[in-house]
Amino acid sequence: MHPELHIGGATVQTFGICFAFAFIAAGAVIGRRFHELGDPVDWSYELAFSALFGGLVGARLDYIVENWSSASHDLFGSLFSGGGLVWYGGFVGGTIGVVLWARWRGWLGLRLLDLCAPALAVGYAIGRIGCQVAGDGDYGKPSHLPWAMSYPHGTRPTTLTVQPTPIYETLAMGIVALVLWRLRDRYRPGVLFAIYLVLAGAERLLVEFVRRNDRVFVGLTVPQLISVAMIAAGGIWLWDRHRNPRNGGLGAVQAPSRTPTR
Repeated sequence: MHPELHIGGATVQTFGICFAFAFIAAGAVIGRRFHELGDPVDWSYELAFSALFGGLVGARLDYIVENWSSASHDLFGSLFSGGGLVWYGGFVGGTIGVVLWARWRGWLGLRLLDLCAPALAVGYAIGRIGCQVAGDGDYGKPSHLPWAMSYPHGTRPTTLTVQPTPIYETLAMGIVALVLWRLRDRYRPGVLFAIYLVLAGAERLLVEFVRRNDRVFVGLTVPQLISVAMIAAGGIWLWDRHRNPRNGGLGAVQAPSRTPTR
C-alpha cells in the first residue's frame, strides 16, 4: 500500500490522485457523450467542475455541522482545512452543483440523469482504486481465499488477510459503466439512470456481505439499506415505464447524430 507519495519536497495523497483521475475520467465520458449529441464538448469541463466544487463545499459543510462542538472554535480554519470531508454532504453538494449548471445550460431533465449514469459508474470504479492503494479501511472481512491480502501500510493498517473489496467494486462498477455506455442510445430518457440505480445498488448490496460495516437493521448495514432503496426506486421506475404508455414506455429511441454542432 502507498497512502502517500513523496515527490521532491511534497507529499501527495494517493487517494487524492485517484479522486482527481475519477473526475477526469467522468468528464471524458460526459465529453464523449456531448460530442455524440452535438453539444459543445467544453460543457463537460463545466459540469465536472460544478460537481467537484459543489461536492467539496457540501462535504466540508457537512463535516462542520457534524463536528460543530470542535469546529466552532475555529470556524474559518475548519472551513478551509484540508481534512474532514463527509461523503453524504459531498453527494448533496455535488448534486446541487450539477443541477445549477444544468439549469443554466438548459439541460435540466431526465436526459441529464442518463448523461451522468455511465460517468458516475466510471468515477466510482476509479475512486475505489484510491481506497485500495491507500488501504483506508474499506477492505473486507478476514479471509483465507487465494486472493485475500493484508494492508500493513495502509492509513488503517491490518496484518490480517482480508477480502480486497475495493478491487471487487472497481471490477464490478467498471463492468456496469461499460454496460450503461453500450445501452446509452437504446431507451427513452430516464430509463438508463433507472438501470444504473438497480445495478449500482445491487453491486453495493452484495459487496457489503463481505465488508466490515456494522449491521443496523434486519441484518443489513447502512449502505445496504441505501442500496435496497436504490434498487427499489430503479425497479419501480422501470416497471412504471414498461406498464404505462403515457410515460413513453421503455421504447428505444433513434440514435443521435454523431456530428457535433456548435
